[in-house]
Amino acid sequence: MEIMFKESETLYSEEFLLRSIPASKRLVIGIPKENQSIETRLALTPEGVEILTEVGHEVLLQSGAGQAIGYSDLSYAEAGAIIVNDAASAFAADIVLKIAPPTPQEISLMNDRAALFSLLQLSLLSRESVRLMMQKKINAVAYELIKDKQRKFPVLNSLSEIEGIAAVSIASQYMSSDNGGKGLLLGGIAGVSATEVIILGAGIAGISAARTAMALGAQVKIFDHDINKLRKLQQLLGQHVFTSVIHPKVLFKALLSADAVIGMLKYINGSERFMIAEDLVRTMKKGAVIVDLSVDQHGCFETSECRPLSNPAFEKHGVIHYCVPNLSSRVGRTASMALSNIFTPLMLKIAATGSVKKAAHNDFGIRNGLYIYNGILVNPLIGKHLNIPANDIGLFMAGF
Repeated sequence: MEIMFKESETLYSEEFLLRSIPASKRLVIGIPKENQSIETRLALTPEGVEILTEVGHEVLLQSGAGQAIGYSDLSYAEAGAIIVNDAASAFAADIVLKIAPPTPQEISLMNDRAALFSLLQLSLLSRESVRLMMQKKINAVAYELIKDKQRKFPVLNSLSEIEGIAAVSIASQYMSSDNGGKGLLLGGIAGVSATEVIILGAGIAGISAARTAMALGAQVKIFDHDINKLRKLQQLLGQHVFTSVIHPKVLFKALLSADAVIGMLKYINGSERFMIAEDLVRTMKKGAVIVDLSVDQHGCFETSECRPLSNPAFEKHGVIHYCVPNLSSRVGRTASMALSNIFTPLMLKIAATGSVKKAAHNDFGIRNGLYIYNGILVNPLIGKHLNIPANDIGLFMAGF
């Protein structure tokens, strides 16, 4: 039976409408294998790959890329991906989707004027990598900077939500005697004082961490620069959570009795710079735990050191520190599903325009994520961090 659609008083057959849809440009997307000792996440799951390949796009997946999170080559192949044996084949794609910032060796495998999507992670992004991308006129997009129609940060917010929950789990793990802690249960039971958890940052990660810690019975105190964020958080979580702007005396008193401190203040989007001094860390209880989610941006604590997942924790001044830049890799499958939900429609949007450059011109959210445009650095924060002159991307968009 033929299905008919009515538009402006005219009837069209379903077949006619399908033929009239303008074809989008065929994309060739490469997904290289990460160093799985430090990074397990992927930008696309087999479900996302299937959606893209069904409409004609090509996905080149390096063999073993999903192994660490339980996605086999077969599951990707059945979804339509082409499995390639070497990294060079994946990096030769028009668009490369990876997680960790690119190394110079990886960039050398890419074609000139290709597009690269990855996390920024300033502590891992080298000046040499940025210079090489500029020489090859690559269009580089940072996941953390991409915005949606509501001008929110979908990737950053999704990963922050995951990491906020995971941070509480990690704090609980390292408070136990098995991992050098004092043998405390994160939470509280009848007749025993609840453990005290301090959270620095009232954003998405802070809300997730606070909700999780409170559900376990912990006493939670949250500090942030922004009173509006604190107000919103208290409205969500109720009066049982203690909130305060970052006041030195109030924070100092809280640190003295804290069993765990979770730092998640981010600076890449313009927040005021803040760091807990080493002298304050010295005053904390022996066996207390610090989880620093901002270590990829030089951390919330002067004592923080960027560590890999294979060796994430260390002790300093009697305080256990857990400092990795990619905490959600501990739950890489969940994180990959969240990322795939974002990047599948994003790739379709890019295909509809024809290229990343055109998509950036038409879409503010993608444009905001660009930090190298046609080989030109257009992000002043990265330019300042690496001492490389940066330009305003608006100058190039106006003349596109």
